[in-house]
Amino acid sequence: MAKQPNKTQAGTNVQQVKQQNAQAGQAQQQFGTEFASETNAQEVKQQNQQSAAKKAQASGGQNQGQQR
Repeated sequence: MAKQPNKTQAGTNVQQVKQQNAQAGQAQQQFGTEFASETNAQEVKQQNQQSAAKKAQASGGQNQGQQR
């Protein structure tokens, strides 16, 4: 079998795969940037702290009830 340029031994078109990978990479960058620009890290940290405090308060109340 004669070797064909831009094809693997299995018959895969190398150029087509490279093009698909490049397109997938561009879509990934756009997706990540979109969410990063909308997220306020400081606000998220504050919300996480509030959530943890509420969770601790709630579990503390349950533990007191079980001890009685």
